[in-house]
Amino acid sequence: MSSYRWVIVAAGAVMTCVAIGSMFSLAVFLEPMSTATGWGRTGISSAMTIDFLVMGVAGFGWGAASDRFGPRIVVLCGAVLLGAGLMIASRAPTLLAFQLGYGVLVGLAAGAFIAPMMAAVTAWFDQGRALAVALVSAGMGVAPMTVSPFAGWLITHYDWRTTMAVIAVGTWALLIPAALLVRSAPVPAAGPGDAGAGEGEPDMPLAKALTSPQFLVLGFTFMLCCAAHSGPIFHTMSYAMFCGIPTMAAVSIYSVEGLAGLGGRLLLGVLGDRYGAKRVLVTGLLVQAVAIAAYVFVNQLGAFYLLSVVFGTAYGGVMPLYAVLARDYFGPRIMGAVFGAAAMLSSLGMAIGPLAGGWIFDAFNAYRWLYVGSALVALAAVVLALAFPPPRRVQAA
Repeated sequence: MSSYRWVIVAAGAVMTCVAIGSMFSLAVFLEPMSTATGWGRTGISSAMTIDFLVMGVAGFGWGAASDRFGPRIVVLCGAVLLGAGLMIASRAPTLLAFQLGYGVLVGLAAGAFIAPMMAAVTAWFDQGRALAVALVSAGMGVAPMTVSPFAGWLITHYDWRTTMAVIAVGTWALLIPAALLVRSAPVPAAGPGDAGAGEGEPDMPLAKALTSPQFLVLGFTFMLCCAAHSGPIFHTMSYAMFCGIPTMAAVSIYSVEGLAGLGGRLLLGVLGDRYGAKRVLVTGLLVQAVAIAAYVFVNQLGAFYLLSVVFGTAYGGVMPLYAVLARDYFGPRIMGAVFGAAAMLSSLGMAIGPLAGGWIFDAFNAYRWLYVGSALVALAAVVLALAFPPPRRVQAA
């Protein structure tokens, strides 16, 4: 059974890749949708904001459900809902209908994968946990190299509605079989080391965990981190095209960023196992802040590629470390709900960037102030991360 844990990792990577990739592919649709429908970029971008808000709230509910019923039924429901949301959005006759389909249903579905799969994988691994979580999270890093380029290629041959419908069918074809592979970890997988560490843990109320200093610092650092990088992630393709870079070249910048994010997840996951998650997280957040600020000075394709490598490595690399810290603090029994709550706060942060970037561009016809503001938020995340308590298990009263 121990070898099956790698099947769980692989299934989790596929699901996060397809789910998050499908959601983030809206960045590829932004310009063609605006041109074809006359809808403003702020209105279209707000669908992504709704996505993150709904995904955050849903992630907490899905995480708690996975603690109680197991992860398989949760991710299976998410797989069905994701394809349905994309299909409905592709047929939307109005901007409001699109925002409801893409924002509400896709966000609801996307929340079913991250917290439940992170909780499932941390339960299967005692050693090398940061690397295992990083491999699942790597699916999100691969997403810009798969779904977004595929969407970009389809849009060059078909209209945006057909493209989105094809992606909807693809999500069903990939996610439903992957969801059926997911299993809960057997009890012995918890290992002898967890028994003492988790002493008293069954009696710990979830409310105690969510009001502890460990969770508050974890959750709000996660939120500031995501608020800082969500705008640059979502709008960098549009920014590159605004600088005169062709559409497919701009999509390739997004893909390079995703490839760097994949490498960053693996690199920082290994470093987190070796040097400690907190130390590596603080360093990654600082690099992220510097990279975001540097976008103000970039307008050539080569410079975009170089900066995307640094930025992608930083923001991608720090993401799995939050799950590792949550597992260290709270153990496996309420991991789904706790990490779901932290992900809810991070989703609030992610919701800010796309909408703020669209508003800034519509108001100033430029993206400069998006990157300046995002860099300042990223520095705030660094300061808060320094306050992380020592990584020992929170005990029940």
